[in-house]
Amino acid sequence: MANPITLVPFVPGGADFAKSRELFRALGFEEEWSNDGYAGFRAGGAKFVLQDFNEPSFASNLMIKIEVPDLEAWWAITSGSDLPARFPGFRLKPPTDFPWGREVHFIDLAGVCWHVGTP
Repeated sequence: MANPITLVPFVPGGADFAKSRELFRALGFEEEWSNDGYAGFRAGGAKFVLQDFNEPSFASNLMIKIEVPDLEAWWAITSGSDLPARFPGFRLKPPTDFPWGREVHFIDLAGVCWHVGTP
């Protein structure tokens, strides 16, 4: 049997690609590579490609779900930092319980909505 297909999302970086890269590193994502307007990030088993692309109407309709091993630990680190002050436009909501599980939501600098949960 062939391996299942893994889709890696392409995420727009917004108006300031360098600042978006800095934000994702500050959020604890590991930048694995970068090349000519693209940067590959990893969070545990989740991967995405940040691209130097600014299309607000596209980004505001995009939602990405990622999983972290320990949501409360991730929240403690993220909420204890000064990210909203360092990155104007970044928004972060505290953990919320949903029928499908507990999640933290944030909006990145391009307007993409991220749902962070546990496996």
